[in-house]
Amino acid sequence: MLQFHINTEKCTRCGLCIDDCPASIIEFNDDNLPTITVKKQDSCYKCQHCLAICPTAALSILGHDPLQSRSLIDALPDPDRLETLIRGRRSVRRYRDENLDPALIRRLLDTAWQSPTGVNDRRVRFSLIDRREELDIFRKETYEALGRLATADKLPEERKFFAGIVNRWQEQGIDIIFRGAPHLLVASAPRDAATPLPDCLISLAYFELFAQSLGVGTVWNGLFKWTIDELVPQLRQRLNIPDQHLIGYAMAFGKPAIQYERTIDHGPAEIVRFKG
Repeated sequence: MLQFHINTEKCTRCGLCIDDCPASIIEFNDDNLPTITVKKQDSCYKCQHCLAICPTAALSILGHDPLQSRSLIDALPDPDRLETLIRGRRSVRRYRDENLDPALIRRLLDTAWQSPTGVNDRRVRFSLIDRREELDIFRKETYEALGRLATADKLPEERKFFAGIVNRWQEQGIDIIFRGAPHLLVASAPRDAATPLPDCLISLAYFELFAQSLGVGTVWNGLFKWTIDELVPQLRQRLNIPDQHLIGYAMAFGKPAIQYERTIDHGPAEIVRFKG
């Protein structure tokens, strides 16, 4: 059941929820109140547009109280500051050797979870290493597995460079894969989801921008994605990633050991305009 409820004292019968429903399943009943009939409830996208658009907070759905939502009126970020955040985003490759507060990590993940998904499928899974002590163990296991492949000359031709990465770790203690970060996040989604790869990438992009606004550094970890996808797939089990899941991407994160002072410029956008 959708738990679709209307506060009759607050509802103004404006019809905004009806007009904005993507599934077109909300309608006025005989009392001129918005309703969703039982036979139409299975068609609900669960997007909560109706709750979000109601100007008087008269509508609740899926058990969500509109009074517990945040108001958007005069509460959005300053556009210039938001642009600076986007332009100033940096991949961080030097981290402090300390754990982030668990409450901060939870806030980051809960916020990233709000990111859009194809057909509102919402099946992205976050596999997390949230303590540096545990990532130290996982890091060691990863390099040992890669070392065995390199020693046996079993690295694929296009991944032979991993032998040099392993050597840097073994001989100098330089961690090129995880960059010494204390935490690791992997986003995955079922392969039968509508858009599993985009869903994962979008969620991590949300995570990254919010993280950097809170002073948390991140790095898109392509080296580890190659590792877990192609070289040491048994690491999936260590991270409790189901076999039927597609790994979207990995992201290392933590408190930066450095601070960037200014934005950079990648040049103007490449734009191709339609000509009718």
